[in-house]
Amino acid sequence: MGVRANQRRVSPLLVEDDGSRNNRPAECQFGKNLKELGSTWFADLGPPFGVMYCLKCECVPVTKRRRIVARVQCRNIKNECPKAMCDEPIQLPGRCCKVCPGDIYNPDISQDVPSPVTQEEEERNMKHFGALLTGRTSYFLKREEVKSIYSTNNPLNIVATGRFTFHKKNLYYSFYTSEKIMRPRLIQFIDETGHILEEHSLLISQSGPFSVYQNSTGKICGVWRRVPRDYRKLLKDELLNVVLLWGGDFQAELAIAGKISKYPALSTELFSSLLEPAPDTSPEQMSGSGGTAIVSTSSGSTSSIHMTLVVNGLFGHDEIADVPLNIRLESVEKKQVILEDVVKVKKPAHDYNVIEFSSPVSTHDLRLLTRGKLVLTIESRKNPSLKVQGNIVTRVSCELFQTLLAPHNIESKTRSSGLAWLYLNKDGSLVYNIHTDDLNLQENPVITLLDDRVKRKTELEDLTSSLSFDNAIGIIDRLGPRVLEPLYSENLAINVATRTDENLIRGRLIARPVADARDSVEPILLKRLDQNSPAHLIGMAWLAVDNQCSLHYEITLNGFLSHQQKFQLLLEEIPIEAPGAPVSRKILEEFSGHYTEGFLLGMTSYELAKLETSVCYLEVRAQERGEVLLRGKLKATKIPSQCFPVYTDNNVQSVFSPNDHNDNHLPAVDTKCYHSNRFYDEGEQWKSGLEECTMCSCVHGRVKCEPFKCPPINCKADDLRTRTGECCPLCLSSNSISEFTNSSVSRGCRLGDQFHSAGSSWHPYLPPNGYDTCAVCTCDPKTLEINCPRVQCPSLNCSEKVAFRPDKKACCKKCPNVKQSDTDKTPSDMLRDQGSRKGTLKSTEEIIANGGCNVAQTIYENGQEWHPVLPSHGEQKCIKCRCKDTNITCDRKRCTRSICNNRLSGKRRGMTNAQNHEIDECCSNQCRRSRRHQNQKRYHRDNSERQSNPNKS
Repeated sequence: MGVRANQRRVSPLLVEDDGSRNNRPAECQFGKNLKELGSTWFADLGPPFGVMYCLKCECVPVTKRRRIVARVQCRNIKNECPKAMCDEPIQLPGRCCKVCPGDIYNPDISQDVPSPVTQEEEERNMKHFGALLTGRTSYFLKREEVKSIYSTNNPLNIVATGRFTFHKKNLYYSFYTSEKIMRPRLIQFIDETGHILEEHSLLISQSGPFSVYQNSTGKICGVWRRVPRDYRKLLKDELLNVVLLWGGDFQAELAIAGKISKYPALSTELFSSLLEPAPDTSPEQMSGSGGTAIVSTSSGSTSSIHMTLVVNGLFGHDEIADVPLNIRLESVEKKQVILEDVVKVKKPAHDYNVIEFSSPVSTHDLRLLTRGKLVLTIESRKNPSLKVQGNIVTRVSCELFQTLLAPHNIESKTRSSGLAWLYLNKDGSLVYNIHTDDLNLQENPVITLLDDRVKRKTELEDLTSSLSFDNAIGIIDRLGPRVLEPLYSENLAINVATRTDENLIRGRLIARPVADARDSVEPILLKRLDQNSPAHLIGMAWLAVDNQCSLHYEITLNGFLSHQQKFQLLLEEIPIEAPGAPVSRKILEEFSGHYTEGFLLGMTSYELAKLETSVCYLEVRAQERGEVLLRGKLKATKIPSQCFPVYTDNNVQSVFSPNDHNDNHLPAVDTKCYHSNRFYDEGEQWKSGLEECTMCSCVHGRVKCEPFKCPPINCKADDLRTRTGECCPLCLSSNSISEFTNSSVSRGCRLGDQFHSAGSSWHPYLPPNGYDTCAVCTCDPKTLEINCPRVQCPSLNCSEKVAFRPDKKACCKKCPNVKQSDTDKTPSDMLRDQGSRKGTLKSTEEIIANGGCNVAQTIYENGQEWHPVLPSHGEQKCIKCRCKDTNITCDRKRCTRSICNNRLSGKRRGMTNAQNHEIDECCSNQCRRSRRHQNQKRYHRDNSERQSNPNKS
C-alpha cells in the first residue's frame, strides 16, 4: 500500500507528440477555475450533482514536442477505499470512503498538499535572481537532444543579462541586450533536461500597442504568471534556465541561454552594467565572452561603491588558479580613471565567475555614476587583449514608481486629488508624469519632490515650471544620489502646496514591476462620486490587453481604507456618451483591502474592440451597500491587431452587436436605437428632432420614421385651428376660439410620452406597423379623456362571392363589384341598414332579448357571423365568429388537403379572383406546414428502407 501511495504522489509524465501547443501557461482549466500544475482536487460538477468526493482530479504535466503543457486527469477512488471492519459503516459528509461509527480515522486518499510554507516565507527565501546570457553560458543548447533546434552561432558576440523578481507566485523578468541586435522574438524557460516549461512571445506588432516604458528604457519586460509549485522549487534550487531567441521562419535562429541564479547583492542594486567584448579586441578570441555588474552605492561622509561582477572569457587555458584581473572605472567625457584595482579569481570557470569588489569614491564620482557617465572595464592582467566593458546605467529591473495624491489631513475638505508615476530612462534621467484633478490654479500651486525619511522634509526638486492646467510632465536630467537613494528606498514623496495649505495633497512613491497592466500608456484616476465622502477616497487603475488577448488590470486605492472592507470592481461600457445610451457592466473581481490585480480570460474580439472604440468606465463599489464609491473613465485602450474581429465582405458585424456575449463576457444589453443625439429603448416612440411632423420608433435596434398621418375632420373651414408645434389641425367652435387663443397653459391628454392638445384627434402610432389608420383617437376637450374607437365593419352577404380587401391598408372588406364602401359607417348606421334590409328596425334591447350578442359595444344579431377585429392587428379574416343564443363561438378556417393540392391551380377549376385570394391568404401557411410535415415523414420512411436494405439503389 505504501509503494502504491508513493507512486500516486508523483505526477505521471505523459508523452504526446501530435498537435501544436497554444501559447498559454502550463495550468489546467476545470470549469471556470484555473488549477496549478501538480494540484489535486475533487471534481465539482455544479448543480444538481455538486462535489463528487469519489472523483479525484489532478493537473498533470504532458510533453508535446519538448514543451510541457497541462492536462486534467480524473479517476474514481472509491475502489481504493479499505473495507470497514464493522457491520454497518457510514459515509460522512465530504468523504468518499465509509467508516465505522465513531471512527476518527479518515481512510480517504489524501490530496497532494504542499508543505506548510507561507507566501511571505516563500518570497523571503526566493526574492531576487539574475542571469548572464552569453555564448559560453549556452553550453546546454549544444546537447545532442536539442542542438538541432537552436542555432548558437554568434559571430557578433551578442550578450544579454536579466533580472528576476518573485512576487505572489509571479516571476517578473527584465533584460538588457546588446544594442547591435534587434529585440528578441521569444523567451523560453527550460529545465536541465531541455524541456520548455514556459514560452512567451516578445514581438510587438507594428500597429501596437507600443510600450512607452520599454521604448524609453531599451529594456525587455514581462511576467510569468502563476508559476507552478514544482517549477518554483526548480527556481529555488537554481535548476531553471532562460533562453532568448532571434530570427524567424525563413532564417536560422540565434539562441543564447543562461542559468537563473541567486545573487544577494540584487536586493540593494541601484545600477547595472552589461559587459561586452571591447571594440579593440578580437571577435574570435573573445567568442562567447561577456558579463554583467550589480552595482550599489552609499553616500554621505564615507561614500563608497560595491560591485558584484559575473563574467567569463577572460582567462587563458593555462590559468587555473588565482588569476588576477584589472578592474577600471573611468569617465566617458573626461577620459580619466576614477578608480582602478586588481582582484584575483581563485578558480576560473568556463561559464560563470562571480567577483565581489568594493571601493571608496568621492561625491563627485557618485554624481557621475548616477548620470551614466562612467564606463566599467574588466581585463586580464596577463593578457590585456581579453577585455569586456560596458556603461553603468539604470538597473536592469523593469519598474516604475507610482503614488496617489490625497489630502495629508484626513479631515481636509479639499476636492483636489491626483496621481503620479515616474521611471528612469536608459540615460539615467527621471521621467515624471503628475496628473491632478480639481486643482485651483489661482492658489499658485507648487509641486515638489521631498525626501520623506526625516521629520523635517527636505525639498529636492521643484517641478512647478512643468505644470500646465492639470498635468505636470517633464524630465530631470541631472540626478544625484540624494534623489535616487530615497527613490529606490521608497522614501521619495510628491507634495502639492498652495498659499493656504503647505500639504494640500501628497503621496509617497512606491516601486511596482512593469508588466501586463502597468505596461500601458498611463493609468486613470478613480474619483469619488459623492462629494460628501472623505476627501482622501481616491484610486488609481492600470488596464492593458496582452498579445494573447487577455485583459489585465491593477487597482490601487488610498491607504486609509480598512483591509477587511470588501469591494467590487466593475467594467462599464457604453457605445457613446449620449442620454439613454445602453450600458454593459461586468464584475471583474471582488476584493478587500486597498490593492488588487488580475486578468480576464475568454473575451471575444468584439468585446475587446469595444475597449478601443466605445466609452468605458471602471467602478469600485462597496459590496455590502452596493453604492458606487469611485469611478474613472478609461482612455482608449489599445488592442493588438490580432485581437480585433476578422471581417469579410459578406460578414461585417458591428462592434456594438448585442448578440456578442457569453458567460465570460460583458452581459448583453437591451437593443437600443441612436437618433437625434440620444438613445431610445426597443419599442419606444418619439417625435423626430431632425424632421418636423415625423414620428419615429425603435424596432429591433433600427430607427423607423414616417410622416404624421392626420385623420379627416368634418369641420367648417372657419373652425379649423392649428396650435404652434402641432402637426394636425383641430376643430373648435366659435365659443371656444377665444379660449383657445388666450390660453397660456396648454390643456390636453398624455398618451405615453406623447402630448395631445384638448380636442385634437389622431391615428395611433403602433410600432412596428406604424400608423393605424383604422382607428381614430380623440382627446375630449372637457374631461381630457382619450378614446380610440376602431372603424366597425358591416357584415357582408356577397351572394356566394367571397369578400376581399381592395388593398392591404383597407380597414374593411367589400364584396366584388361593389362600388361604394361602408368603411365610414358607424355601428348604429350598420344596424339600421341591416334592419332596413329585413323590413324592420330593431333596437339594441330587442336584439339582445332575441339571443343577440354584445362584443366590445358592437351588437350582433342571433345567428349573425363576422370576422373579429384585434387592436393594432386589424380584422382576422381567417377566423369566423358566430352569435348563437347570446353565446359566441369562433373557429379558424380549415384548409383541406384538396384545397392545398389545388391551391395553385384554382383558376383552372373555375374559382373567382376573390376565392383564390382568400385561399392563398388563409391557407398558405397551413398548406406549407402540411407539405413540410409530409416531406419529413417521406424522408424518414426512405431512410429506414435504405438502412434495412443497403443494397437497394
